[in-house]
Amino acid sequence: MTTTGEAVPVAAVISPPTEKAPPKLVGSMALAQFGLSIALLTPVTASLTIKVQSLVGTDNVIAVFGAVSSIGALAAFLANPIFGRISDRTTGRFGRRRPWLLIGIVGLAVSELILALVPSIVGIAIAWFAAQAFANAAQAALMASIADQIPPQQRGRVSGLIGVMQQSSKLGAAYAAQFLVANMLLMFLIPAVIGIVFLLPFLLLLPDKPLLERPPSEGFRVVLKTFWLSPRRYPDFAYAWSSRFMITMALYLFMTYRLLYMQHELGLSIARATAVMATGVLFYTITLAVAGQVAGWLSDRVGRRKPFVVTACLIFGIGLVMLTQAHTAGGFYVAEVVLGLGFGIYMGVDLALVIDVLPGLDDSAKNLGVLNMANVLPQTLAPGIGALLIGIGGHNYDLLLSTAAAACAVGALLIFPIEKVR
Repeated sequence: MTTTGEAVPVAAVISPPTEKAPPKLVGSMALAQFGLSIALLTPVTASLTIKVQSLVGTDNVIAVFGAVSSIGALAAFLANPIFGRISDRTTGRFGRRRPWLLIGIVGLAVSELILALVPSIVGIAIAWFAAQAFANAAQAALMASIADQIPPQQRGRVSGLIGVMQQSSKLGAAYAAQFLVANMLLMFLIPAVIGIVFLLPFLLLLPDKPLLERPPSEGFRVVLKTFWLSPRRYPDFAYAWSSRFMITMALYLFMTYRLLYMQHELGLSIARATAVMATGVLFYTITLAVAGQVAGWLSDRVGRRKPFVVTACLIFGIGLVMLTQAHTAGGFYVAEVVLGLGFGIYMGVDLALVIDVLPGLDDSAKNLGVLNMANVLPQTLAPGIGALLIGIGGHNYDLLLSTAAAACAVGALLIFPIEKVR
């Protein structure tokens, strides 16, 4: 009997995995993350900016793009924990995670087709809201599958691999924007198709155990707890959540306005800016891939997570400061390498740290959904905050980047109080 007011989990309590996941499952999991990320991040990286700019011009693009981005991020904020809880409680012979992976990626593809064709800003906002909702339904199920299938001694390496795939998708997104910039339909549609193709092997290989009993119905107060984990009961989780919030805020303050930053600060046209961005993201991704795998392996080897995450936050902050001094494509490339090093170490270890402090596996998708709010809430806030910062003094990208660097430093400090993980 529980005294917390939360619903009792289903009788078949899910135990943490003890045996290492087979390579084919890990590989398909990584491909699924790559496909889902490239389908979602191509609009975030460039195509949504280009679409909005084609309708409103360059004068109003920051305000309009910021509003559209915030609307989409609101959908992500709501959808991830909601679909995470639904996933935890889904019954049926296809398992808990598989149905939402499929619904999410197909819904995302349809939404992106609409984004490519819709002729108005209102239509773009509605389609982007739907795209983010479907993408986060799939992402919630995918992240929960890691907790379901990967044992603690393997999480560092798998976390590193998943992080590399997630960040490598930005490279694919950048090149998609560069080569498809003249064809709006293909710029949205091809990444969506890649997402479906790359997710299919994971759908087939995932040993997704179904719930044997239908969970008890939940009252409205319990449903509200979909968005909440008590920081008093779970302080380690709260610190990890807050740290991720700050580093994600730093990332999206830059990433949301990167293409516009390059047009203004480096004096580039859209076509040239997308080409330089693609090359920069290539350097970023190569560095990130190496750093992520080495950090994940080393973290498992020494049994420590916190020093890696702290170091990663600080290096990423240094890269952001370097961007304030980057007035040429070469300076931009150097900063991207430093950013890749920092975020590679971060992605290689942070997910393992978070899963290590997760309250339990019975509600793993819901709890990871609460964690993901630390990813999507900054996406909701960053466009508005970024537009405000840029507007102070007129095109003040230095203030934007300095604020992002300060957020990284705070994110590093928030790791120190975590007690459960070394």
